[in-house]
Amino acid sequence: MPLRKTLPRLDESLLTHLPPFSRLDRRQIRAILDLATARRYDAGTAIFEEGHPAERFYMLLDGYVRVIRITPTGEQVTALHIPAGQLMGIAKAIGRDTYPATALSATESIVLSWPTRLWDRFIADYDGFATETYKTLGFRLAEVQSRVVEMATQQVEQRVANALLRLINQTGRKVDGGIEIDFPITRQDLSELTATTLHTASRLLSGWEKQGLVQSKRKRITVCDPHALVVLSQT
Repeated sequence: MPLRKTLPRLDESLLTHLPPFSRLDRRQIRAILDLATARRYDAGTAIFEEGHPAERFYMLLDGYVRVIRITPTGEQVTALHIPAGQLMGIAKAIGRDTYPATALSATESIVLSWPTRLWDRFIADYDGFATETYKTLGFRLAEVQSRVVEMATQQVEQRVANALLRLINQTGRKVDGGIEIDFPITRQDLSELTATTLHTASRLLSGWEKQGLVQSKRKRITVCDPHALVVLSQT
């Protein structure tokens, strides 16, 4: 099975509800789609890689993407997760010609992409595209800044609790017994996301499982008592 597959012609309705395109009519959206390449990526596939030339920008139509950075010492750090409906790989918007991070599909994902040379044209021609794009960048910057503050001021238990709360807020779905993070996430992923060790992340999750706060199995984490995690995140 190939890692990525080109998809057939997509319908305009796929973009009408997404912020960068929500102010556009179907004719404009059709023109945008006709310039796009649509692909399906298997879980764990790199969509673009840190340091590589930013030749395309992307829209995640379905699935979840994990954004990875490599530290100067060679350690892998999960910077954030991107849910469906958001642009990514928009290096041009921050004045770069290379990608600042690697995007890995956390689940099987459907992705649209366009050549970066079209970025300025989209900004000029499509009402709301620039506004919504920079709003997305602002949200991501605020999330990264919040995490930097957490790293500097909070204990590990608080950071892990905050990470789980952030993930269920962004991607959670209700299941029997609580709210499940709607993509596979391992204890290693959680340790990278919170700048702690795998041992510490595992110890915390095991302790919370015994208390009935979370359930963790087969790369799936369910938060059973969100209020208790809120309390832990603040104490």
